[in-house]
Amino acid sequence: MSSLGQVYLESVIKRLLTYRQLGEGTFAQLKEEDFHFVPASPATPSASAPATSSTSAPATSSASAPTTSSTSAPMSPSNSIAVIIRHLHGNMISRWTNFLTEDGEKEGRNRDVEFSPPPGGKEELISLWDKGWNCLLDTLRSLKEADLLATITIRHEPLMAIDAINRQLAHYPYHVGQIVYIGKMIRGDAWHSLSIPRGASQQFNREMEGRQAR
Repeated sequence: MSSLGQVYLESVIKRLLTYRQLGEGTFAQLKEEDFHFVPASPATPSASAPATSSTSAPATSSASAPTTSSTSAPMSPSNSIAVIIRHLHGNMISRWTNFLTEDGEKEGRNRDVEFSPPPGGKEELISLWDKGWNCLLDTLRSLKEADLLATITIRHEPLMAIDAINRQLAHYPYHVGQIVYIGKMIRGDAWHSLSIPRGASQQFNREMEGRQAR
């Protein structure tokens, strides 16, 4: 019989995998240049729309359309998908390498650089994404129930391991949600839903009921 700690670790891995899949479902719909598209901040001057394709932005009237652009002012608070991927990679490698024995904020990490536009195209960015997720998942799969009560540190702050895991379980979906939202902005009407499409909730519920009845 599985223990509570084992069930918890299995649940965490399962939930994180769903967010990895959401990110990858977004990447599959994007072109090379879309990874560097930056939503314009309301505080920054309007610029031209991203030259990705005729379906790069949803069709809206000029009075109601959100301001978006492939470039932004240097101090724009918005991040591209490329920047978010770079940040997630840096965080995951730092937090999950030697999770139980070393501080989660590694000396070699430069977090500020992660938020500058990264070089490289889609292939390089997805490689960073995979390396970060693989480091995270390999570590979680190696943990035992007793490890959950171990004390680790992040930026020298002592944390129980289970709390550190929960912290990242909240952090990563936050950024994956940003990735999906930006992808929807770019694709507009050509976006393929990664969850239940609008207007299809009742049909989905019936399908789930049928599956459970088998």
